[in-house]
Amino acid sequence: MRSLFFLGSLLCLCTGSSSQECQNELLENVDFPGTDIMHVYSPDVNHCQQMCTQHPSCLFFTFIREDWTRDDRHFYCYLKETTSGQPNVMKPLLGVTSGYSLKPCLGNSGGACFDQIYTNLDFPGADYRFLFTSDHEECQRACTQDPGCHFFTWVNGLYVTEAIRYKCHLKFSWTVPLTPIVEKKNEVVSGFSQRAKMSTTQVFYTECQNKYFPSTDIPENNLLNMPSASADHCQTLCAAHPLCTYFSFESTTCYLKNNPNQMVTVAKAGVTSGLPSRLCDQDYNWLKVTYDGTDFNGSDMRYTLLDDAESCQRVCDDDSNCQFFSYLTEQFFDNEYKRRCYLKRVINVPAPPKVTKLVNVMSGFALRSCGA
Repeated sequence: MRSLFFLGSLLCLCTGSSSQECQNELLENVDFPGTDIMHVYSPDVNHCQQMCTQHPSCLFFTFIREDWTRDDRHFYCYLKETTSGQPNVMKPLLGVTSGYSLKPCLGNSGGACFDQIYTNLDFPGADYRFLFTSDHEECQRACTQDPGCHFFTWVNGLYVTEAIRYKCHLKFSWTVPLTPIVEKKNEVVSGFSQRAKMSTTQVFYTECQNKYFPSTDIPENNLLNMPSASADHCQTLCAAHPLCTYFSFESTTCYLKNNPNQMVTVAKAGVTSGLPSRLCDQDYNWLKVTYDGTDFNGSDMRYTLLDDAESCQRVCDDDSNCQFFSYLTEQFFDNEYKRRCYLKRVINVPAPPKVTKLVNVMSGFALRSCGA
């Protein structure tokens, strides 16, 4: 199995699945064996289908349901691909449901609504805040109203451990498109789709300015180290994560920090530090600019031959599935790959790191994408 983000080489010879037809039917008790890219966790088949749709190369999937009895692989979502675009084999198998990516279907790029409540299912991990609520509806409302919350687990009054009964666990998942690898590379230009501004789930307000500390590092207190294209991009990542209190950016790495008690800075050339712009009218400069000499390696959907980076940007903007791109210029060292515009995407559906059975808990997702 491969890791969560498809880290294949930029110099992929694949042209993607743009010719596939829309197939939105779900096939209950049908397996598509083999040709796995990876597996992720999903609470139901609709979530699994959205994970496949968001993955750059997934064309179809098989989901192992709760009623599966052969082993303990419940809630496994197997993402799959073939060169033909169709499963090599289809066979009956109890306890699974299979289906296809919705990439070829119109209107698939918006935020998916997951409004089902999952009884006796736990979403372990990814906790960042706790509170006590009288019922799961109140827990879901708290999650929906908290910009950092994307799913939750609530413990009811019959749970075996009395001390945590009625406890509401608010949980975080990345919904900002993340570039898995950012590398310095000559004669490569990269950038983001302008559509990304419209897909952010953050709520921002006006009259707030970015705050940067040039040539300054904030050592220690690292929460996460992440690939990043710029200090602006790094600040957006910090603003999106509910536990990030400040950040430092150096070269192509964003260091998200967590220490709400103090912030100690030191002078360091080549490092920019700053504060998150939560509750602000976010400055989307990181979306507006292109990055010369920078490669967003991997996550390729497909490529096309174009004359310049500006044309590549326009093609990405026009493709509802494209989140970011890399363009190899006419001066690129390898003649075979010159003028290639690689359109890219990653999974950014809210996704629990794991799904397990657990009696007397209830789990679900924030309803911000449901139009309620």
